[in-house]
Amino acid sequence: MKTVLLNDQLEIPAIGLGTWKSAPGEVGQAVIEAIRSGYRHIDCAAIYGNEKEIGEALKTVFDQGDVTREELWITSKLWNNAHQKDRVLPALQTTLKDLQLEYLDLYLVHWPVAFKPEVTGAEKAEDYLRPEECPVEETWSAMEEAVAQGLTKSIGVSNFSVKKLNHLLKHSTIKPSMNQVELHPYLSQNDLLEFCAQHHIAITAYSPLGSGDRPKNMKKENEPALLQNETINTIARAHKCTPAQVLIAWHLHRNCVAIPKSTNNTRIEQNAASEHISLTEDDMKAIGDLNIPYRYVDGSFFELEGNGYTNIFDE
Repeated sequence: MKTVLLNDQLEIPAIGLGTWKSAPGEVGQAVIEAIRSGYRHIDCAAIYGNEKEIGEALKTVFDQGDVTREELWITSKLWNNAHQKDRVLPALQTTLKDLQLEYLDLYLVHWPVAFKPEVTGAEKAEDYLRPEECPVEETWSAMEEAVAQGLTKSIGVSNFSVKKLNHLLKHSTIKPSMNQVELHPYLSQNDLLEFCAQHHIAITAYSPLGSGDRPKNMKKENEPALLQNETINTIARAHKCTPAQVLIAWHLHRNCVAIPKSTNNTRIEQNAASEHISLTEDDMKAIGDLNIPYRYVDGSFFELEGNGYTNIFDE
């Protein structure tokens, strides 16, 4: 499978299995089927609430000899209530225990937002630690310590803007290797991609297919349906493939990593086959022209009066 070279010289498989929104009782089997179909990259996060089931699935494929630990790339993410320096490593150790692993390949700061330790889902301003109470450099220093202790090979961030990356770069010894962000043709993020390329920070696209299966409380009325876009479907017909495959191929052509979520065996296999689709220059231009821009996950749920967080994406 195609890989993307990180600034620490590690290579991450360009297509991974996303596990956000994968239901209990389904995610473990999806991981097993994905690995048996050739996937070598699984994207996880503590807040998804399914790392224990994924850990059992990983144990199964290891025990049955389908793959070795060294052949897999496992990513997870630090949740917002563990940003204080003394909470980062314990949070990572809990994730490792749940996943039944000795180390991660990549550990990301999930959001540039800090909650109080006892809070899982912040609902009011008092649930937050203001930016000055828990600055990102405090969190990042503990992330660097995780690398020093061998708990993760690589570290990065998620949902960071150019402004936030610039700040972090000024306060880091280890440069972030990855920025995982919402990315798709309706939100092409060209300026962010250019900045990250200049600073040798790779990009992973979450919600690469438009995240149509998000919870209702995260949706707006009359959202544009990416998989139903006529341009995407016209290109899919021309290449005799699915619209999802066109979208994933678009990310790979831009040298980005994509982590489409699925628990359907057929779609899992189809998504992996996207790397064999060669989009033309005209295809890429037509897809690039779809930029609105439109965010499906707009971060507004973190923007409460008095909590210190406004305009999460600095737009």
